[in-house]
Amino acid sequence: MTPRARMVGFLFAGAGFAALMFWGLVGLPDFGHYHWPYGNALNAIATPERHTTNVVGATVFDYRGLDTLGEEFILFASVVGVALLLRKDDQARVPPDVVRSDPIRALGVLGVLLLFVLGLWVVAFGIVTPGGGFQGGVALAGAFLLVYVVGGYRQYHELLPHSPLEMTEAAGAGAFAVLGFVGLAYAGAYLGNFLGIGNAGSLYSGGSIPLLNWATGIEVCAALLVLFSEFLKVYMVPAAEWTPEKGPR
Repeated sequence: MTPRARMVGFLFAGAGFAALMFWGLVGLPDFGHYHWPYGNALNAIATPERHTTNVVGATVFDYRGLDTLGEEFILFASVVGVALLLRKDDQARVPPDVVRSDPIRALGVLGVLLLFVLGLWVVAFGIVTPGGGFQGGVALAGAFLLVYVVGGYRQYHELLPHSPLEMTEAAGAGAFAVLGFVGLAYAGAYLGNFLGIGNAGSLYSGGSIPLLNWATGIEVCAALLVLFSEFLKVYMVPAAEWTPEKGPR
């Protein structure tokens, strides 16, 4: 297929997608005029039943936890597939470090620490305030990617070797499934709550929801880092094309 034909196909597909999106958006109710029963029912029962002040977190990890388990493994399978497509064994593509400015490195270290703490906070407090494992996992992955931005590929690769990273991704996805079987054994239902619901508004609330939340955060963070690693390895400047005096050609 020629570039012109691909562009024509893209324009037709893009126009159809834009029309469907516009049609869907204009059909949405006005802000503050939600009238479907499920959200109102969950708002009424989630906090009394689970002691979680973030109803979205309770919905994702409890009331529809089985759907979230499926989403976890969709992400896991997608990352594995992309990694297999990108994977190369040519380690000669690893370039030397390119960031040599001490102020940039110092500012980068501060940025890494702040973003990492923010990611931990978003995951940990996902049952109390807006946030959770999906959002916090992205923030944590961004903190590690910032190591590459302000340091270089070698520092990033030394901090996050492939094998432990892939094992962490698998462990995060597997932990969600295993916690479901624990709920089945102790509560009589898959992903059932097998811990006390704790104190509303505190980190000790929601029963087993925080454990599922942390498993999700670990899986999302590790999955994104696997993708980052494979993309960086494929699209970095080859070392053979690098000269210390001139940088990349």
